[in-house]
Amino acid sequence: MQKVFSPLPHREGLGESLFLLSFLFLFASPTAAQDKVTLTGSIQSDVLVPENDSVIGAEKTEDVVTNTYVTLQLTSKHVDAGARLEYLDHPLPGFEKDFKGWGVPHFYVKGRLGMAELTAGTFYEQFGSGFILRTYEERSLGIDNSLLGGRLVLKPTESMTIKLLSGKQRRYWNWNKALISGADVELDLDEWIPSLKKNDVHMMLGASWVNRYEKNEEEVFVDAVHKINFPKYVNAWDVRLSLNHGPWSVLGEYAQKSDDPSYANGYIFRKGTVAMLSGSYSKKGLSVLLQAKRSENMSFKSTGNANDAMGISSSIGHLLAFTQEHTYMLAAFYPYATQMADGEWAYQAEVGYNFKRNTPIGGKYGMNVKVNYSYVRAIDRQLSDGGQLKNLAGTLTYGGTDGYSSSFFKWGDDTYYQDLNIQLSRKLTKDFKLFLMYMNQRYNMLKIEGHGEMVHSDIFVADGKYQFSPKVTLRGEVQYLSTKQDEGDWAFGLLELSLVPNWMITVSDQYNVSQSHNHYYMGQVTYTTGGHRIQVGYGRVQEGYNCSGGVCRYVPASKGLTLSYNYNF
Repeated sequence: MQKVFSPLPHREGLGESLFLLSFLFLFASPTAAQDKVTLTGSIQSDVLVPENDSVIGAEKTEDVVTNTYVTLQLTSKHVDAGARLEYLDHPLPGFEKDFKGWGVPHFYVKGRLGMAELTAGTFYEQFGSGFILRTYEERSLGIDNSLLGGRLVLKPTESMTIKLLSGKQRRYWNWNKALISGADVELDLDEWIPSLKKNDVHMMLGASWVNRYEKNEEEVFVDAVHKINFPKYVNAWDVRLSLNHGPWSVLGEYAQKSDDPSYANGYIFRKGTVAMLSGSYSKKGLSVLLQAKRSENMSFKSTGNANDAMGISSSIGHLLAFTQEHTYMLAAFYPYATQMADGEWAYQAEVGYNFKRNTPIGGKYGMNVKVNYSYVRAIDRQLSDGGQLKNLAGTLTYGGTDGYSSSFFKWGDDTYYQDLNIQLSRKLTKDFKLFLMYMNQRYNMLKIEGHGEMVHSDIFVADGKYQFSPKVTLRGEVQYLSTKQDEGDWAFGLLELSLVPNWMITVSDQYNVSQSHNHYYMGQVTYTTGGHRIQVGYGRVQEGYNCSGGVCRYVPASKGLTLSYNYNF
């Protein structure tokens, strides 16, 4: 068993763990005599009884594996406290290497008085769009990069919010050595400028600063003589302006990071930048979205110089992928991961329109049509003269120098990702609703995954839902992915029977048509009552990447009996 971090360690320290938990909750209890104190919490436990399956490459390493989380929160008028127990001593496939262990990695006390709110312990925070700071938890990806320290939030007026924070970032069962500090301020300008408020215009101005202090003792040599001199301080700043008026919304944001040589960028001394412009229009029946983003050298981590810093943990900043997050199995088969270190030009456009009822196109019940287009391209990079190093992507860079020059508006040679999809949703009868989607995709597997080639695919989805009665609904999916690259064509089918309010029964199968001819079948039964949700299933899970918001984690193949239990109180 892997030893977890202090102050709430492994089994031998269970007494100390219970003592600290008790202290956290008792700290809030003095308010009980004056204010109502509420206890809430949740339990999530995902269990797999694994089996060997040589056909899909699934291996049985344990008799039973589980990821289990128990969260408790006390809230009152002036003081809150909370803690989360995580048990991953025998973790699910894909979590074995770094996540194995158990303890209480999340614990905090929060006090509020007047215009101030102070948090001590672990906390999550995001400045602006998260370019220079976003700490969050995403269990399916194995992400929990919270900060352990303190945060002060001040609201001197209704139109101003100030945040100050400092702490060390979680990395699995440890805390990274670097100290992360930052400040953020947001102003609602329409409260300060009467003409804006008079014309119903909401304008927000925000600015942020983040500093990483790390005394790095690692030695990296450009050649036999010259050694990289890592900076102790890396600073990043962000400015943003948003404007909302009626159906219109515009957001512009720019961030910059100082020299940050790391394994990710080939140890070059070059500033990182990201610029984003996003605009939308939304009115009854019509929605339009236009977005553009350019980033380069924006990998920002709290372990910037170590070779193992290339994983999804330890990220301070976060760049959203300007691509649609698909929920259908084959549409999400080749998900895009943001290229933080090398940079990218990313664009997204979307138009949605509702055709009214009782019209020639809308029919009796109306129809919704949506078109989405995403395109991600390499930035222009002209390499400098000097000694050569390679980063993980195999791109030539020059350690100890600025690495390359780049023209802001010029594209590079490579396309990373392209997605054009058309979606149609229409209610054909009172009881039957149909959803159709066609998607054309280009996926640069070599750039994103480090192997393979450009994958061109066409994906077709049909989803129908029939309501037999107010309590009985049957939904079915048919999907097909056609490509000449990678593993060739795939087909997917699903049937889902909902019996309100308690039961749901689902069966599905994903089949490789072209090469392996493997079936990835799955059957699940879900029961929900009150705050309890229990799901029992059996089947195969294909190896691949699980992604969310441009961040991806590799998941190995698995097979066996699954049990999932969720409870909220």
